[in-house]
Amino acid sequence: EGAWRLGPGAFGLGSALIEARRRFHSSDLVREGMRRLAEKCEETVLLGVRDDDGETMTYVDVVESRNAVRFAVSIGDRRPLYATAGGRALLAAEPEEGVRQYLAELRPQSFTKQTETSKARLAALIAEARKTGVAQTVDQAGEGVTGSASVIRDAAGTATGVLIIAAPSSRA
Repeated sequence: EGAWRLGPGAFGLGSALIEARRRFHSSDLVREGMRRLAEKCEETVLLGVRDDDGETMTYVDVVESRNAVRFAVSIGDRRPLYATAGGRALLAAEPEEGVRQYLAELRPQSFTKQTETSKARLAALIAEARKTGVAQTVDQAGEGVTGSASVIRDAAGTATGVLIIAAPSSRA
């Protein structure tokens, strides 16, 4: 009766943010690196982490481009792994068996006319990202958005997150 309640989505967002802060002990250092990268490339730089559901990633920090036309996203927004550069980079950091299992369970949907939904093609794109260390997407999760991403690893070599440069496709 007129009362608001926080649902499971709020809990999931809070959990993702807390986990990101735990993983990135020197978050000021990461933020400064993001700021310098955004300044250098003149585009939006995002920090993402894989969600516990294994199917999505959450943006946990953002440094927006100063360009009038830019990619904008809110902290806490989630995207499917298969349709984003960040998600594909995170998948590329997984053992091949983990990627096979992910793709076997995946029920991809199109977000744009260009969204890749072929599991065979997605497997090839993830394999290419594993080989090069960079995942790239054009108009996959949203029309007119291009992303380039690479994972961040801890001292043990474990992928703890992903840095993403996102730009309007017209400038990519």
